[in-house]
Amino acid sequence: MSVHNTHAAVQSVSYVVGWSVSGVTCLDNIMYVVCAGSSTIRLYDTQTYSEFDVVIDVNGMKDPQDITVCRDSRQLFVVDWVDDWSPKCIWRVSVDDHLYVKWLPSDESTTHRFRPYSLSVTSRRLLVTSDPRSLHQYNTTDRQLLRVVELPQFVRWLYHAVETTRGTFVVGHWGTAQSEWQLAVSNLFAVVVNIFAQQAYFVNVSC
Repeated sequence: MSVHNTHAAVQSVSYVVGWSVSGVTCLDNIMYVVCAGSSTIRLYDTQTYSEFDVVIDVNGMKDPQDITVCRDSRQLFVVDWVDDWSPKCIWRVSVDDHLYVKWLPSDESTTHRFRPYSLSVTSRRLLVTSDPRSLHQYNTTDRQLLRVVELPQFVRWLYHAVETTRGTFVVGHWGTAQSEWQLAVSNLFAVVVNIFAQQAYFVNVSC
């Protein structure tokens, strides 16, 4: 039996946008970019990396931290941090007509206050990483809170999370059961019976 080694060439292309980029997402060969301290969403061609003349100006957005897109509804979702003391929020922006709305204020619920940090979308479910150490999942159609998953106390910070096709979550985090300074990517299995105070279990932790 012969063994063939395959080598893949990786080409890196950089494009200077002139701001501190805080989030990037793509849909239909268009790249949507948000920058810290800017109220605009900038658009780029994913083939040529050239910037479009049009920008999406979200009046009221102060300091976007992340952006994602729901391909089913063709809506962008943007985390906005006003400052350390003001409530954070999530904006919803249409990629077609550029209409926007403050979709989810983080102080709207008295039982589930949270500080959104990063976003991802699977189908029509928006997954939000939050401080302190929790995942909040919402239906992108009606904003219904589907579940809240509380992570173990040893997790100091969540960086990003995505839902897998098996209904589990892959989470990038700081702090493990072995060391509070350890960085890890973990497959998170959550036992979900309702949206309140779910227990989370880590498996296949790698550093």
